[in-house]
Formats: sequence, C-alpha cells, structure tokens
Amino acid sequence: MIELSALQHVLAVISGIGVGFTLGLIGGGGSILAVPLLLYLVGYPNPHVVIGTTALAVSANAYLNLIPHARAGNVRWREAVSFAIPGALAALLGSVLGKAVNGHKLLFLFAVLMLAVAWLMVQPRAEGSARPERPVAAQTVWLIGVGTGAGMLSGFFGIGGGFLIVPGLMLATGMPILAAIGTSLFSVGTFGLTTALSYAWSGLLDWRVAALFIVGGIFGGWLGARLATRLGKRKKALNLIFSVIVAVTAVYMLWKNLAAFGW
Repeated sequence: MIELSALQHVLAVISGIGVGFTLGLIGGGGSILAVPLLLYLVGYPNPHVVIGTTALAVSANAYLNLIPHARAGNVRWREAVSFAIPGALAALLGSVLGKAVNGHKLLFLFAVLMLAVAWLMVQPRAEGSARPERPVAAQTVWLIGVGTGAGMLSGFFGIGGGFLIVPGLMLATGMPILAAIGTSLFSVGTFGLTTALSYAWSGLLDWRVAALFIVGGIFGGWLGARLATRLGKRKKALNLIFSVIVAVTAVYMLWKNLAAFGW
C-alpha cells in the first residue's frame, strides 16, 4: 500500500469525522462523500483502493449504528436476512465488475450516482407504510429481487446503498420507514463488507486508512447524533444544504474524470 504522510493520516481521520457527523446528523447519504474525501482531500491516488477502503469503513459504521436500532426494536431480522443474502452475492459480482472498469471511468459513473443521491435526498419521504404489508411468500420473492439489484449497485460502486435499500425494503414488504431504516443497516453493513473483502482479496484495500476513517466516523457519528436532537426541526434545510454539497462535488468529479472517456 502507498505510504501516506502524517498530515494525510490526520486528514483521513477528519474525513471520517465528516462522514460520521453527516450520517448522525441527517440519517443517511454521508457515506457517498467518503470516496471524494479520500481522493481529493486526503489525496489517495488509486481510485480502486479508495473504493475498497471506504467500503470497509461504511460497513463498520453501518454495523455500529445497527446496534441501537436493534435495541429499539427497529430491525426486522427475517426481512433483513432475506434481503442481505442475495444482495451480498450480487455485491460480490458487482465488485468484480467494478474492479474490471478503469478507475477514472468508475469515478465518472460514481459522480453520476452522486447527482442521483443529491436529488433523492431533497424528495419528501412518506412517514407511514409505503403500501399494505405483503404476505410472507410474496415478501420473500420481492426481497430477493430488490436485494439483488441493490447489492449489485452497492458492490459495483463500493457504497453502502442505504438510499436504495430503505425504499427497496418498503416496496418489497410495506414496512414503515423507521423499520426500513433500522433493517437497512444490516444490508448496508453486509454489502459493504462483501465489497471490501473482494477488494482486499485483490490487494486493493488500505487497512490503516480504513481504521483511521472508522475511528473518525465513530466520533463524528456521536457528535452528529447529539446535534440532530437540537436541530430536528431544521432537517429539511440540512438535507438541502447537504444535497447541494454532494451535487457540487459530483460536478467536480465529472470534470476531473472526463478525460477517461477521451473527452
């Protein structure tokens, strides 16, 4: 792995704090900034190593956040496992495909995905059930199908994919949004871990940087969660501000990686 300077190690921790803080403050989307932070703030030069490393950090963050949701009874374990197992297999395939794509082309496509996330974050979310809950047999079929699609995208881009998994769980089962958020964390962690192990197998994961990112993310998540209780009424404004940051970052990444397509 590439040797980073002391300053870059500090910046990796700061980046982790920023991602964790955003996740704790607005409840999602923060991990989409992990890749550009490690690339452009920390200055890590290998896009594939960045994707593998951030996948591990996102996985650890999701599993840690799963604990309080499970204690609060917000995790539906049958649905979580039914979604995560086929999704993890698809994430493995997606990660293999992602590693085969030129790093800068992958970053360009990642930036397109970021624009989609920015748009989705400012869309209103229904607070109740998306639809009446399906029978168990129908739920299982839907969970396998939707989980496979979400896992494939998660593995290909090296992201947790919570912005896909939460509405996917609501569509497949009809569960309320709070249960979908809690349940989604199991899949986010599992998809991220699968992707990270795939990249590690190919030597495309920097364990030291991942550890720094995770430590920063734990502290940032704690800070964000504490501030969220005070700024709860301003969540729409926070989502708007964050979505603008994601969109601007995505445009910058598009510009930086246009040359990969000969443009």
